[in-house]
Amino acid sequence: MVLTPSVPEALRWLCQATSDLQAASNDSRHCCPNWVLFKVHQALEKALVAALLCCGEAFAGHRGLMGMAQRLEAEEPELRGLVLDVQSLCDCGVDSKATQYPSYHPFPMTPSEAFPSVDEEEVRKRAQKVLVALKDHVGRK
Repeated sequence: MVLTPSVPEALRWLCQATSDLQAASNDSRHCCPNWVLFKVHQALEKALVAALLCCGEAFAGHRGLMGMAQRLEAEEPELRGLVLDVQSLCDCGVDSKATQYPSYHPFPMTPSEAFPSVDEEEVRKRAQKVLVALKDHVGRK
């Protein structure tokens, strides 16, 4: 499905990104860091799609968080630092696959056991910073 670029469509995606980040916050400190990381991934992905949509780019498929961040930073100077922020979140475990599928971990580990030392609150704060920057970017369009 190709999404037509427009500010209203971008705002719709940002609304869901905000909801996803709230869902991650709701899961924090409940012994399920893999779900917090997954929901943060979902929030970032939607916020990055929103920023691409308001830049006039039709969104036809998944490029990954880093690919979208690199594209945005290259085209939008006010988003300098976005790639580093997204990379730091990925380095903490923000991912759509490793947080959900056992095959991404050595046997017998499962995703629910794979992220015991993640600082969920720090991840959420970093993600919030990225969402605010992307919301501000969309708001300037």
